[in-house]
Amino acid sequence: MNKAAIKTGLKKLGLNSGDIVLLHSSLASIGHVEGGADAVADAFLEVLGPVGTLVVPTFGALGIITDTVKARPDALSSIHPLASVAAIGKDAEKLCADHWKADIAHSEDTPYARIAEMGGYVCLLGVDQDRNTTLHTVEEMLRAAYLGSTKEETFDTPGGKITKSWDFFPGPHRDFIGLDSALRASGKMTTSRIGNSVVRLIKSQDLIDVCLEIGKRDPAFVLCGNPNCEDCVTQRAALRKNFFAKEDFKLVASAALSGKYVPEIIENLKLSGVGMVELDYLNGKPIQMLESAVVEKAVLELQEADCEVTALSFAAPPADLAPWLKVAGNTCGERVVMPLVGNAASYVKVSAEAEIEISFHNLGIGSEECSRILLELREQGLEAGFTFNAALFARAGEKPFLFSYKQKLRRFIDQLVIADATFDGKSQPLANGNAEIKEMVSILRCASFPGYMLLGASNKCTGSLRDAVARFEQLLREM
Repeated sequence: MNKAAIKTGLKKLGLNSGDIVLLHSSLASIGHVEGGADAVADAFLEVLGPVGTLVVPTFGALGIITDTVKARPDALSSIHPLASVAAIGKDAEKLCADHWKADIAHSEDTPYARIAEMGGYVCLLGVDQDRNTTLHTVEEMLRAAYLGSTKEETFDTPGGKITKSWDFFPGPHRDFIGLDSALRASGKMTTSRIGNSVVRLIKSQDLIDVCLEIGKRDPAFVLCGNPNCEDCVTQRAALRKNFFAKEDFKLVASAALSGKYVPEIIENLKLSGVGMVELDYLNGKPIQMLESAVVEKAVLELQEADCEVTALSFAAPPADLAPWLKVAGNTCGERVVMPLVGNAASYVKVSAEAEIEISFHNLGIGSEECSRILLELREQGLEAGFTFNAALFARAGEKPFLFSYKQKLRRFIDQLVIADATFDGKSQPLANGNAEIKEMVSILRCASFPGYMLLGASNKCTGSLRDAVARFEQLLREM
């Protein structure tokens, strides 16, 4: 290949005099080129002409053609420590101006957005969409929930040295390659060959428009589905956390579903996008089988990892509730959960004295009896919440929404257990059993339910905590 052949290929691709092009490139992909990187750069500049502009990204090691363009004496560089470009041509100064002032590195008031606004192109010469920096512009325009802020950078500007960070900055692994088929299908992208190099050319604004539409439908559109890709698993967790944060209820996971030991519980909560946990089991045992000091230490470890413990939950009422109330008061949300029993009043009284909230759940008891006990407590001036476990009502032979919920229990519900089971007691994936869990979630959302929705341990039947969170998210999206 030589400069003349490359120019012919660029014109055939659709480039003309006066165009603006953001070029991502690999010299090696073309094959042997007489004159090397300089010949490629000259080919672009001569096709674009004196009224056109060639732009290359210059952050990091992006190839010899990029380095060659940047090093030319007529090249202008945008000032940005993390997202800079170099440009040669009529609009170089306009494109590069004040890049460092932009609040977001690749989006509004940056060279990348200006190229789109001015009708420019993105050209991928022998590289795939993984090298397409304008896709970061799309992520930033969407304000994707998995994007974070950079650490502060100190650098020189025309006005002097400044220190600054940028919000919504793209992070680790992306599956930009997966967008290529959608861009081809849109009919907006032209594909050709120059030497051995596959070349893609698309208007920058078309690229942004197509991908914005995809991203609005699927917030995880640039994240891969590989369960062993820690980067994308973590970013998907951020998306889920953001999704659930828009709800009135608070999503909680049971410790029994989250893991056996504290480090495992912390890791699984973070990878699932859940920030709250109800501590029911620890080290493979119900918490009441452990020393209260052990549980208190575990709560503190969880809190130090930014995992909020919403309650201590007991498989059976403790013989002595006092030490547990002290743990709850010292460390975790001042709340306990336990089965509803006939002598519930005694537990409510001691909890009230310790200024700890108590919520009872329906283990081995029907809805009519639950209602009777809770109403009697209220008549005595004793207040207690109710953790409505629809799967347990189904196991008791009741229809949780059509019957159980309507037994005046709606007055007391402060937590709904998200779990499902058939009448014969077998745990099922959400909405596949007789717990009418979809109906229960829906009716509570209709009343802007401010309490907790707890992913219960019986969701182990479908896999991990991450699987349970994904299935619950899907359930909500289908409503």
